[in-house]
Amino acid sequence: MPRRTDVKPHQSQSEPTILDVARKARVSKSLVSMVIRGEDGVSAKNREAVRQAIEELNYRPNVIARSLVQRRTRMLGVMISDLRNPFFGDVVSGIQMRAADLGYRVLFNTGDRVPNLEEAAIESLLELRVDGLILAAPRVDDTIIERACRAVPVVVLNRDTSATCSDSVTNDNLAGASLAVEHCASLGHTRIAHIDGGTGAGANVRREGYLAAMQRLGLAANVLTVEGGFTENGGYQAARELLKQFPLPTAIFAANDVSAIGALKALEEAGLRTPGDVSVVGYDNTSLAALPQISLTSVQQFGADIGRLGMECIFERIEGRRSTPRHEVVAPTLVVRTSTGPAPVGAHGHR
Repeated sequence: MPRRTDVKPHQSQSEPTILDVARKARVSKSLVSMVIRGEDGVSAKNREAVRQAIEELNYRPNVIARSLVQRRTRMLGVMISDLRNPFFGDVVSGIQMRAADLGYRVLFNTGDRVPNLEEAAIESLLELRVDGLILAAPRVDDTIIERACRAVPVVVLNRDTSATCSDSVTNDNLAGASLAVEHCASLGHTRIAHIDGGTGAGANVRREGYLAAMQRLGLAANVLTVEGGFTENGGYQAARELLKQFPLPTAIFAANDVSAIGALKALEEAGLRTPGDVSVVGYDNTSLAALPQISLTSVQQFGADIGRLGMECIFERIEGRRSTPRHEVVAPTLVVRTSTGPAPVGAHGHR
C-alpha cells in the first residue's frame, strides 16, 4: 500500500510563557513580572506594550510556578460549613469583595456540616498551598483548627473556639438571643420556647442567651428548649414536639431562619396562625426572612461585615503586620416583621 504523504503529524501548540510576552513586548522578563503584579516603576509605554502582548498571546500567568518562586500563592482557602444556608452567601460576599481589594483570590469548599468531611475539606485547601484559611462556622474539633494553624494563619467565623492560635470574628449571640426573647416578652408573651441549633456553631451560646434572658425577665419557670439543629427539617420536627406541650408556647425563638421556616411549616400544618396563635422569631435575617410570604421577625447578624473582618484579620497575619490573635465581636440588631404579634388571650396565653 502506498504511503500517504498528505497527512502532517499533529503538532501541539505550547502555552505562551512569560518569556514569549517579554520578547513580543521587547522588554525584560522582570519588567513583565512587575506589570503582572501591578507594581509601580514601569513607564506607561512599556506597561501598555506588555498589556497588548499578553492580550495577543492570550497569556495566563502560571500561578503554581510563581508561588514556588515567591513562596506565596495570594490565594486563600475558605471552608463554608453549610452552603444551603443563605446567611453564608452574605459572609462569602464580604470575604470576596475585601479579598479583591487586597489582591487575593479565594478558593471555596464545604464539609456539608459533617466534621470528618470538614476536616478533609480543610486538608484539601492546605494541599493547594493557600496562604491562609478562613473557617466559617466549622464543626471540626479544636485540635483540627490548632493543626491548621501550624501550617498557615487561620481565622474562625461565627464560632467560639478554644484554639488559641487563630483569630476569630463572631456575632454577639448572647445579645442576639436576648433581643429575640425581650421582643416576645414586650408583646406580652410569657411562654416563650426555644428551638436550639443542636451541635451547630454558635448554638450553645444562643441557648445560653435565651436561658439568661428568661431568667432576667422572671420567666425561668416557663423555660422550654427543644433540639432542632440549623436545618429546616430540624425546625419542623422540633416544632412538632412543641405542639405536644400543654399549654402551648405562644412564642418560639428558633436558632436560625432556616429552622424557623421549618417551624412555621409545622404550625401551619397544625392549623395554627402566625402570629395569631404562635409568634415566631428567627436568627440571621437572611433573604428568606424578608420574603413577603414569610415575613419573619429575625435577629440580624451582619454576614458581610463578618466576612470582611475575617478577610482583614487573615491579611494582617499573612502580611506579618500582627502575630497575636485578634478577636472581633459584631453586635446584632432585631428586624421586626409580621411573624410576631401580641400574645393571644385565652387557652394558649398567660397575659
